[in-house]
Amino acid sequence: MTPALQAGATIRQLQAALPLDPLENRILLCHALGLPRVALITQSERALSADEAARLGALVQRRLDGEPIAYIVGEREFFGLPFKVGPGVLIPRPDTELIVELALERLPQGGRLLDMGTGSGAIAVACAHTRKDADVTALDLSDAALVIARANAAANGATVRFLRSDWFAAVGEERFDIIASNPPYIAAGDEHLSQGDLRFEPPGALTDHADGLSALRSIIAGAPTHLAPGGWLLLEHGYDQSAAVRALLAARGFGEVQSWRDLSGIERVSGGRIF
Repeated sequence: MTPALQAGATIRQLQAALPLDPLENRILLCHALGLPRVALITQSERALSADEAARLGALVQRRLDGEPIAYIVGEREFFGLPFKVGPGVLIPRPDTELIVELALERLPQGGRLLDMGTGSGAIAVACAHTRKDADVTALDLSDAALVIARANAAANGATVRFLRSDWFAAVGEERFDIIASNPPYIAAGDEHLSQGDLRFEPPGALTDHADGLSALRSIIAGAPTHLAPGGWLLLEHGYDQSAAVRALLAARGFGEVQSWRDLSGIERVSGGRIF
């Protein structure tokens, strides 16, 4: 641990001396001291107590050990909203905001949206928060995930119906205008599963324990009977899976099949329409 991290060190000194990325330094300082970000400037000469230094040191060590910042502070911003996260759910990523934007563009007034494998509730809550007129349902098989998702909906004033479900099982013969999903799509044995933040995230939210396409196949197979005429299926997938997903959509009878690129220029979401 850096020698600067001890009682008597000032906030200004620590921002310069902590062994992390500057943004991560600021996040952990705010979290450890219970301060808003502006206080790092207005209270820059404040000296830490022994307890504060110990608390900050423990957080910094967790990050140096590889634990994701979002799990350490228990929150991640997504679509401009704060989301509670923990080891039971995938950490929402900026790339997933693309599927929210695409769903909102296609959701009719008073329309029905289904989010499959909701995790923290990111897609469902972001859509329901933005479109108060929409009827939003979110599914997940994980009880732990549903607890977090319900808390996020309540905290963000979003009305969402949450159901424990193995894909379409709990929605019977219901139909929706939009079905959106960010399912597990990393193939079993992929080296990325043992790198970075992914080491700490729930494996079931990352990999299908198969070829990376099995969850996508299941959703595509069942979606037509749960979409209203003209409804859209939108799927997030891996960086190299767009062609395979488009082929699956076309084979299942979807029209207007296409892919959309994320902020990095990668084809991240593919979808199609049922007529």
